[in-house]
Amino acid sequence: MDSLQHFLDPQTLNKLKGLELKARLIVEGYVSGMHKSPYHGFSVEFAEHREYVPGDDLRYVDWKVFGKSDRIYLKQYDEETNFVCHLLVDTSESMAYKSDKAMFSKLEYAQHLAAALAYLIIHQQDAIGLATFDSSVRHFLRPGSTAAQLRQLCHTLELDQPTGESAIGPIFHDLAERIKRRGVVVILSDFFDDPESLLMGLKHFWHRRHDVVLLQIIDPAEQDFAFVDPTLFKGLENLGEQLTEPRALRKAYQREFEAFLRTIRSAARDLHMDYVLMRTDQPLEVALHEFLSRRMRKAGRG
Repeated sequence: MDSLQHFLDPQTLNKLKGLELKARLIVEGYVSGMHKSPYHGFSVEFAEHREYVPGDDLRYVDWKVFGKSDRIYLKQYDEETNFVCHLLVDTSESMAYKSDKAMFSKLEYAQHLAAALAYLIIHQQDAIGLATFDSSVRHFLRPGSTAAQLRQLCHTLELDQPTGESAIGPIFHDLAERIKRRGVVVILSDFFDDPESLLMGLKHFWHRRHDVVLLQIIDPAEQDFAFVDPTLFKGLENLGEQLTEPRALRKAYQREFEAFLRTIRSAARDLHMDYVLMRTDQPLEVALHEFLSRRMRKAGRG
């Protein structure tokens, strides 16, 4: 099974028909009715070809390619793409966790979400890029809007195994500098890091005026703490292990965990970023449908 087949389930994609990832803020790019843009007209810098679809402006047909292949392709320029979306996927060791009630580990869930979003974005003729990270940036795939880009993105997702500690704050500073063009940034992570460092990293994206979405992916056991018997808890990022009586800790643990979730939600609200909590016991298509439908409603009101 290749990486496309591994990450893209036809039944899931079928349930997402009619949905798109809308840009909520002004993004850099050409507008064909979907997204607001600060630019007017076209750039003169050629980027790539894309196949003609009914309704496209015939002024941008590459007739030389048509003469050679008998197929209609448009010249696409850097500023013509409606928007660019970057998917940032956390591959640190804490993302490896999977409880008995979960369908996937947190990383597997994030990978499937990222692949489905990339599929939708390319099919709405926007561009998609990818970065994977733990304590450093592991892979950085520049944006593209072709079928080959989707295949490369899925292949890149498959390369990463959860290893190492996370250093989310510094990574966000690094990526904010690398992502030059203003657009949509979707971060898929459990955000298990120092909140103050994380907030400073998010502020860097805010200063760059990106439209940022935080998809916080957690395992149901992390929130519900439904352990009963004495359990050996192991820190996933070199934090050691300890045998503990769960019932004695449950209330204190849940209080701290809910406070942590509120901290991430508050940071997103203060920086005008979208925030969605996604549990790995929730079907992928349900989580994506709710998120994309809400974005589309907000864009419609805008």
